[in-house]
Amino acid sequence: MIYLDYQSMTNLYERRRTWHVAGSNKGEGSSRSSSVPTKVWQPGVDNIKKGEKLQCDPSAYNYLHAFHVGWPCLSFDILRDKHGLIRTEFPHTVYCIAGTQAKEASSNYIGIYKISNISGKRRDLVPKSIDEDEDSDSDSDKEDEKEGGGSGAPVLQTQSVLFMKLQLSKISHEGCINRIRAMPQNPNICVTWSDTGHVEIWYFVNHLKALAESEEDISGGALPASSTQAPLVNFGGHKEEGYAIDWSPLVPGRLVSGDCNNCIHLWEPASETTWNVGSNSFIGHIASVEDLQWSPTEPHVFASCSADKNIAIWDIRLGKKPAAIIKAHNADVNVISWNRLASCMLASGSDDGTFSIRDLRLLKDGDSVVAHFEYHKHPITSIEWSPHEASTLAVSSLDNQLTIWDLSLEKDEEEEAEFKAKTQEQVNAPSDLPPQLLFVHQGQKSLKELHWHSQIPGMIISTAADGFNILMPSNIETALPPAAANS
Repeated sequence: MIYLDYQSMTNLYERRRTWHVAGSNKGEGSSRSSSVPTKVWQPGVDNIKKGEKLQCDPSAYNYLHAFHVGWPCLSFDILRDKHGLIRTEFPHTVYCIAGTQAKEASSNYIGIYKISNISGKRRDLVPKSIDEDEDSDSDSDKEDEKEGGGSGAPVLQTQSVLFMKLQLSKISHEGCINRIRAMPQNPNICVTWSDTGHVEIWYFVNHLKALAESEEDISGGALPASSTQAPLVNFGGHKEEGYAIDWSPLVPGRLVSGDCNNCIHLWEPASETTWNVGSNSFIGHIASVEDLQWSPTEPHVFASCSADKNIAIWDIRLGKKPAAIIKAHNADVNVISWNRLASCMLASGSDDGTFSIRDLRLLKDGDSVVAHFEYHKHPITSIEWSPHEASTLAVSSLDNQLTIWDLSLEKDEEEEAEFKAKTQEQVNAPSDLPPQLLFVHQGQKSLKELHWHSQIPGMIISTAADGFNILMPSNIETALPPAAANS
């Protein structure tokens, strides 16, 4: 029996539903064969028998790479760079910041990463049949590999570093970093939430400049030493540690931070390097504030979610009380994401594994939920709308799955049957999966956070207890609609 460890499905706009064979569960070395029955692997449903092993299906990705540097990172962010507003051609270069969760408080650091020479290969949205041109393409694929351009399969470098180049700059940080976020208008500035109860703002222009000019590759080698630098601001006004923090996408430097003691503070920039933090906090929740999100269209409005099971909408012009309180889930609300392409849509993920989509225009009618999913069975740890597709979002959970969803999808049995016949698909897809489920990524343990790359359509980076993954699913469209491309 062949199982599917990763599955991808379709999208309207010319995507087609596809199921990729992940590999043999009888050990390594098995190949696809129409004579071997196949089955989609469903986490939490199927069990691996003794001697069976799941393997990744390379054809499900245009690119996939796993790496680990030092201590686990609970939180990270992708930095805006100067390599192009919208980039669809390999190779790619990305910049990230991440905060560690070290065993000892003094061993923590902020890591600034430059990851370059990300080389993969885009696939047709409608794949060829399983055996078509398999032999004729093999020689050219090998030649492409030698030249560093990738082969018919994506660059799966979980064990080696054939192409990717990793550079790192480290800044010492006292205490574990609960959350880290870069200012969208100025990637040289970031904010950290520490388990010491302090919120700090940092300035990294020299580190980023050095990374841009450096050629040193630390892949597989020793890590550089941490440098010591004082933060621009060290705010200790929160009475307890926290996780919730967000920069305004509309007002450069405007910030909100929320703690585990239900308090939210507003930060207003006084200059490029100084901030005024409100002494009186925003109070509306009765439990820990778990996440914060500014509105993408209203500069005075932000949303918060809490362990009290509620979401609150705030308008800073109306005082310190919420403008609206929404009973969102039956358990703690861990994360929220405001859709920047469809600003009426707000997504939330809960401790019970469910996530919901709300249309904020319907708040006055009482029931604003337009979609609710119970696919995940463990807490949702991260949720984020795609910056390039208004109907698409990604979700991570402690069930070790990263899922991608397209809310525009509907089941079309006739189209699906026609597609399977055309591609000679041998996989019997489960009938009980939601038609909006576009892709499932596995392989990371205790997934914590994910982000879409705003300048590279189709790229997601995720962090977990065992390190980072960079993935580009093969069925996530990388071409933009005209409105997005011209914006």
